[in-house]
Amino acid sequence: MAPMNWSVIHPELWLLLAACFVLLADLFVTDPARRPTFWMTQVAVGVFAALHLASYAGGGTAYGMQGMVVTDPMGHLLAFFAAVAVMITVAYARPTLGSREMLKGEFFTLTLFVLLGVSVMCSANHFLVVYLGLELMSLSLYALTALRRDHAVSTEAAMKYFVLGALASGFLLYGLSMMYGATGTLEIPKVFEQIATGRINREVLVFGIVFVVAGLGFKLGAVPFHMWVPDVYQGAPTAVTLLIGSAPKFAAFAITIRLLVEGMLGLAVDWQQMFIVMGVASLVLGNVAAIAQTNLKRMLAYSTIAQIGFVVVGLSAGVVSGNTLSAANAYSSAMFYLVAYVLTTLGTFGLIMHLSREGFESEQIEDLAGLSRRSPWLAGVMTVFMFSLAGVPPMIGFFAKLSVIQALVTTNVTGYIVLAVLAVLFSLVGAFYYLRVVKVMWFDEPAQDAPILRSQGVTALLAANGAAVLLFGLFSGGLMAMCRDAIQKSLGS
Repeated sequence: MAPMNWSVIHPELWLLLAACFVLLADLFVTDPARRPTFWMTQVAVGVFAALHLASYAGGGTAYGMQGMVVTDPMGHLLAFFAAVAVMITVAYARPTLGSREMLKGEFFTLTLFVLLGVSVMCSANHFLVVYLGLELMSLSLYALTALRRDHAVSTEAAMKYFVLGALASGFLLYGLSMMYGATGTLEIPKVFEQIATGRINREVLVFGIVFVVAGLGFKLGAVPFHMWVPDVYQGAPTAVTLLIGSAPKFAAFAITIRLLVEGMLGLAVDWQQMFIVMGVASLVLGNVAAIAQTNLKRMLAYSTIAQIGFVVVGLSAGVVSGNTLSAANAYSSAMFYLVAYVLTTLGTFGLIMHLSREGFESEQIEDLAGLSRRSPWLAGVMTVFMFSLAGVPPMIGFFAKLSVIQALVTTNVTGYIVLAVLAVLFSLVGAFYYLRVVKVMWFDEPAQDAPILRSQGVTALLAANGAAVLLFGLFSGGLMAMCRDAIQKSLGS
């Protein structure tokens, strides 16, 4: 029997202990601003991020918990990015939640458990560990969505999220049970080995993979499993919307790579076709539906569907004509795109929260009218984020789109080149609604003259966030190389 090797999960053990400590310590916090809880949370996540970054720098691959857990560069890097996203989310959220009497210990504790679920999924090497991490993350997010218990729209969003999430989890679990039935193992590498033998029932495997892809599509928010995204993004408190739109995306990417690439690469010809359909449908529906939106959060929800379309399209180009020569390029470009998207999303929702105040949520596009006259600096930062999402150079979003398109074109397959052309065309459609926000901020008459409440910490963070979107665009080579290195080492181990 393989050894337990507890040391491979030391970041997760640290985070579990820290989450339990924060949960108990918060009971004795009397400060209504929850400063001690906030700083304990930030320190816990900061240490967790440092542990993963140190392990990533080590570069090795290790197995633990009797082969149920794997720690490799890809898992470490994704967990590190998720931890940074959570730290930024909590920092943006604190002033907004405080002004609405939602700044309670539950927000911090549940956020830590979301991150723990994300990390478990990033290091899963076994079907049961995948499901354990997924449920830990999902149940915490359902509770956070209903944080405003007296708010009908939030409660409705939480119910929709819970019901559809339970359905998607059922799909995934049923698909994994079919894979187990066909291969006789729950360990992801052994599933790969069994498929490679060619002596198993292909019909059962393909039937199972349809359900697995459906479950993954829901977690990614891709069409036709996107129904929850607009309602949950609009209905949840903005702080929770930001959390849903950031760290969990890394977890969804991680289990997609673990299950479909590391476990079921032998069936790539089947699941890549499904990914192409999902990707194109997401690009079409996300970009077209976003044009009709007047609610900013709902527009950004459809924008998210379109952005995920790019990631899914990138993932569909890993195996071409039966060879995996373009796998590292395709998967690393999809990973880089996801990092660029999350970095920009953090700033966008952070700025929406910064502009809101008690009794006013700043959720309509018209609420940004004339922002350049009230605060040229904030309008400039929001313009940077909108340009990045639209793919305007030299923002990071442009290079992210370019990397995915380059991965498609370099396959030299007509179908993928057509896919790249479609992606470019629908990016042009998407540019309309991003530029509309810029036009409203700079050229429309101010809808209100209420002063913008300043929070020095959030202002500095927005400046850093905007600078990161610009600088990582100008110097994108380092981040791209990290993603490629992590994917190559993980696939090669």
